[in-house]
Amino acid sequence: MMNWEPISEACLCDEIRSAEGRMSPRVLRLREAIKIPPEKWVEPTYGTVGGGFWVVAIIGNRVIWFNDIEVGFNCSLYVAAGQLAEYFCNQDQLEIAVQNVLAIIETGKDSIARCSAPVPREWQ
Repeated sequence: MMNWEPISEACLCDEIRSAEGRMSPRVLRLREAIKIPPEKWVEPTYGTVGGGFWVVAIIGNRVIWFNDIEVGFNCSLYVAAGQLAEYFCNQDQLEIAVQNVLAIIETGKDSIARCSAPVPREWQ
């Protein structure tokens, strides 16, 4: 990760516009209802190096945010505004993350398997 640099807000906005162009009308309507201007939120485990991660949508106690280390969007819980409560490293496109929120609304269940951060351990 020595050559890694956090994504700029301008590049993130390009990524968002591209994803919005791929969204179905139904998913885009939800995106419009929950989107916020991108803002950095802290994540103490992996987010300190880049000054946090960009949150792009809020609904209830969940946020959609961009993990620029793994290059993908995630849907995570939060307890306090400005701080992510969960770290995931899915590499989903924004339209997939918004579709997942729609599934949660409709079924009450998360439809995406979550990829967690690496867990350090001794190899046998």
